[in-house]
Amino acid sequence: MTSVDQRKVALVTGATSGIGRATAEAFVARGYATALVDRDTEGGRAVERQLRKSGECLFIHCDVTDDDAVREAVKRAVGAYGRLDAAFNAAGIDGEAKPTADCSMENWNLVIATDLTGLWSCMRYEIREMLKAGGGSIVNCASVAGLVGAPDLPAYVAAKHGVVGLTKAAALEYARQGIRVNAVCPGLIDTPMSRKGLTPEIAAKLAEESPIGRFGQPVEIAAAVMWLCNEHSGFLTGQAIAVDGAWTAR
Repeated sequence: MTSVDQRKVALVTGATSGIGRATAEAFVARGYATALVDRDTEGGRAVERQLRKSGECLFIHCDVTDDDAVREAVKRAVGAYGRLDAAFNAAGIDGEAKPTADCSMENWNLVIATDLTGLWSCMRYEIREMLKAGGGSIVNCASVAGLVGAPDLPAYVAAKHGVVGLTKAAALEYARQGIRVNAVCPGLIDTPMSRKGLTPEIAAKLAEESPIGRFGQPVEIAAAVMWLCNEHSGFLTGQAIAVDGAWTAR
């Protein structure tokens, strides 16, 4: 059995739902002491109770748009578990569905603050702790909308393209200091956020349009994140990997 001093430590943002939750579950199942970071206090406590049945975890309330709160969240995680080896930055929103000229300033600012600036804030403090630990792996949750365009979501597309660029910049900066930084770019994934506002008919049409013929599952993204945090992927950094059922292969 892995001792407390030997166990690895992970931090997951957006840990109460969808891809973030599935990945938090995967980290705990793999034996990581895992900080569950989310702004949803009720949901966070519920996930913490569930996951503690199979491993060590700690819920930490944090809105990633608040830099001070992010700093304290990372500090609490390291204070509880002593180090930080892996991080998955999954907190994000999609915002309003309107074309560029009709996108409100409020929507633009909120999506950029959450999906890009908030993720950068997380990375700043995660990297500092990983440097102290001698290295680590950061995986950022981008989107296929960070690789190609998508209509009616201008702020989301801009933010996710920014995440891909930020991932590459940080990978270059810290490659020789033992920190790998990659991004996963999920396609159509069956989560509460992606299902929001979809009728069964529209959902079926979207699934049919996918080359693989279905929605992806959050656990399939979690599996990619776990591989990227595994030592066997040690030569892989600075990449944005589409997990999208061949959506962007066309």
